[in-house]
Amino acid sequence: MASRREVRCRCGRRMLVQPDVRAIQCPTCHNVTQVYSLVDVARGAQRIINGFQQLLRPHQPPQHQHHPQQQQQMMAQPPPPPRLLEPLPSPFGKKRAVLCGVNYKGKSYSLEGCISDAKSMRCFLVQKMGFPIDSILMLTEDETSPQRIPTKRNIRKAMRWLVEGNRARDSLVFHFSGHGSQQKDYNGDEIDGQDETLAPLDHETEGKIIDDEINRILVRPLVHGAKLHAVIDACNSGTVLDLPFICRMERNGSYEWEDHRSVRAYKGTDGGAAFCFSACDDDETSGYTPVFTGKNTGAMTYSFIKAVKTAGPSPTYGHLLNLMCSAIREAQSRLALNEDYTSSDASAEPLLTSSEEFDVYATKFIL
Repeated sequence: MASRREVRCRCGRRMLVQPDVRAIQCPTCHNVTQVYSLVDVARGAQRIINGFQQLLRPHQPPQHQHHPQQQQQMMAQPPPPPRLLEPLPSPFGKKRAVLCGVNYKGKSYSLEGCISDAKSMRCFLVQKMGFPIDSILMLTEDETSPQRIPTKRNIRKAMRWLVEGNRARDSLVFHFSGHGSQQKDYNGDEIDGQDETLAPLDHETEGKIIDDEINRILVRPLVHGAKLHAVIDACNSGTVLDLPFICRMERNGSYEWEDHRSVRAYKGTDGGAAFCFSACDDDETSGYTPVFTGKNTGAMTYSFIKAVKTAGPSPTYGHLLNLMCSAIREAQSRLALNEDYTSSDASAEPLLTSSEEFDVYATKFIL
């Protein structure tokens, strides 16, 4: 059996990994480090050597002599454009994800656990669900690239990137942890007269992202065979993707679908499937609680990850939803015994919405 290898995180922590591991999350700083095999390193070194050999080759004299006048004409012409290299295969394959965590640092309405939620979701997708780390686009305040800060412009661009060119058998994930709210519906497509919104980092100056736009960017382009799963850990997020069908699950496990289709606007897909697990209903607030991990973490994000991990192979949507609701209720009971936390810290229960009605106890959840 091949021995384990040592890798070092950017924070300096040393970790031992098995030979077949391709990514590992640091237990100290929670960053995910990609692990390259010796074969990958050897191939990269060979490409560098080949490049140097190309540079060191002696210049070959021209094979044909040209007339002096012809040489002047050739010198007067602009040089030909450089030959483009053959494009590399796209790193964004059948599985890709956009993960947004916004703590609103320095604001009176700042949150504590949203960036950690995004990092936990990335670790879950890479280690448990087989998502390539290069196919996950992270937008948090901790990112160094200006294009990966969760501004309104960047979140819009990331959502377009997620669904661009989607094909059959694509598995797409959109995760948002941050503030959500409601505002007046101006186009008459909401039953309750309110649009649901997500708050980017710069929402005070650029405005919020409303559900109509999220539906238009993420849901409408999904082609037949493509599948989108959204996990929204925010207040007032029940129908933030504007999906037309809402699953109302009772505590005894029975459920029914509510039809919220609008005659004013089509909210479905282009043949694909869209599902959204939201932290709460449209008129409720979501919770952050230390019950699960000892530090403030999104109740929705944690319960979703835990449910998928503990549900066993090929769980159904109904099974997952029941496990998530049970975890939230347990947190409510434990918080009720703690005077430092109010009932609003984890009071709401997850909600499932979909682009189509389906049997939640017969349909397998597959990422």
